[in-house]
Amino acid sequence: MAERDRVLDALGAVRDPELDEPITTLGFVSTCVVSAAGDVVVRLRLPTYFCAPNFAFLMVADAYDVVSALPAVRSVDVALEDHFAAGQINAGVAARAGFVASFDGEAAAELDELRRTFVAKAVLAGTDQVCRPFVASGTDPVEVAGLTIGDVPPSAELDRLLRRRAEIGLPIGPDAPLLVDVGTGEAIAAPAAAKHLGLARLTRTGIEANTGICRGMLRHRYTDSGAGEEEQG
Repeated sequence: MAERDRVLDALGAVRDPELDEPITTLGFVSTCVVSAAGDVVVRLRLPTYFCAPNFAFLMVADAYDVVSALPAVRSVDVALEDHFAAGQINAGVAARAGFVASFDGEAAAELDELRRTFVAKAVLAGTDQVCRPFVASGTDPVEVAGLTIGDVPPSAELDRLLRRRAEIGLPIGPDAPLLVDVGTGEAIAAPAAAKHLGLARLTRTGIEANTGICRGMLRHRYTDSGAGEEEQG
């Protein structure tokens, strides 16, 4: 694999926290240049000039981290462009200063809890994707509440759900309940299953709608495809 492909592959692990999709497939990586000596320059872009700076900071910082971790990389220059807070974000990430120090006097806390909140939403959305076939086949929500991870046939959707659950410490073993409270990891009781499945469906619908809107705004703002976007579909 060519070194640029390795860098793009690594960037594919960086997700928009709100949309739960890789920044590469979203078209957020505008350029990725790797020199023969291993110097990497990555430029990121977002759908609007005013996208939330906390989300933007997470993506720039995560991109910096995954590229820096590659063994053949000598130097890393990751920067966000065309954004009202690009100066603060880029300087903060380059200095490894953290969100609070980067937005001194404006930010009250680091972004760990925000990240967890959106991974929890991704778990709910993934729960809907995995449970939809059961619901579509007429399985009662009470019966779904009695299912475990081991009862679910293997699928890409299940793999994705388990990865998101693992990220925030939720149970993923074959005996773990399929429906869990994303805050506590406790099983959803049978009487609450229908409401939980409804919340999961609503969350998935909201994420997909936001993703469509963001893709549309990005296409309106930039006519060219992002680096890695074509390769990953």
